[in-house]
Amino acid sequence: MTDKSSTWLDENMAGVLCYLFWWVSGLVLAVLETRSKFVRFHALQSIYFLGVITLSAIILNWIPLIGTALSMVVWSIGVVLWIILMVKAYQGEMFKMPWAGNLAEAWVTRQK
Repeated sequence: MTDKSSTWLDENMAGVLCYLFWWVSGLVLAVLETRSKFVRFHALQSIYFLGVITLSAIILNWIPLIGTALSMVVWSIGVVLWIILMVKAYQGEMFKMPWAGNLAEAWVTRQK
């Protein structure tokens, strides 16, 4: 994929950047990107999926004893999926996580 996004980056590189700093970079690119549906999809999926992973881990830490262990499991799964999402974005794929990808796709298809 060699198309340029409105951020002047190749779409696949902008897609990777959507995930680089978890949901924060997704939020930045969701605001900045005005042209590429590919980049907007990955930005929104990053916000939804990685945002929920972050919140889940934080909430689980509040549970005495077992919460820390569960939080570590959630973070571990999140890191593995984070890497997969970056690789798929770099390869130019609109790889969808089960619920976050559906929400992101629905939002992107409603735009323009």
